[in-house]
Amino acid sequence: MNFDIVKVGMLQTNCYIIETDNKVLIIDPGDNYEKIMKSVNNKEIVGVIITHYHHDHIGALNNFNEDLIYDCSNLKEGNNVIGPFSFNTIYTPGHKADSITIYFEEDKKMFTGDFLFRDTIGRTDLPTSSVSEMMNSLKKIFEYPENIEVYPGHGSSTTIAREKRNNLLED
Repeated sequence: MNFDIVKVGMLQTNCYIIETDNKVLIIDPGDNYEKIMKSVNNKEIVGVIITHYHHDHIGALNNFNEDLIYDCSNLKEGNNVIGPFSFNTIYTPGHKADSITIYFEEDKKMFTGDFLFRDTIGRTDLPTSSVSEMMNSLKKIFEYPENIEVYPGHGSSTTIAREKRNNLLED
């Protein structure tokens, strides 16, 4: 799997352009449609995944065909396939009730939206957010192998191991 990170919008949201066999999966097209399309570079878009519906993650969404959009409403928890892409969807509410994490097991890469960041977690003081759901989602994610690379909705990448050390859960 090859991928590009396109920083979009005022909040510098990480929009991920994942490519294989000249086909592209886009995660969180937050803004700057033209910038995203420049990175797509005429490859076929087979899907657009939304990790959660906050404005900074969906700003360019209206530019894409509705049939290409995937989110918590049409991705089942567990294995999903879109075109040549096979991945696991993990429901990770906490930052927002509709938050999902996308995990490419073969490549050991996880895209967490605003659920999990480097050395911190997403806010839990917004509508449909929940501290208790965030704690349950963290427990779920921390069951995955520590060598997984984590790519958040903003900022730098991290690993499950680092976040287990820096996002301590109280029993």
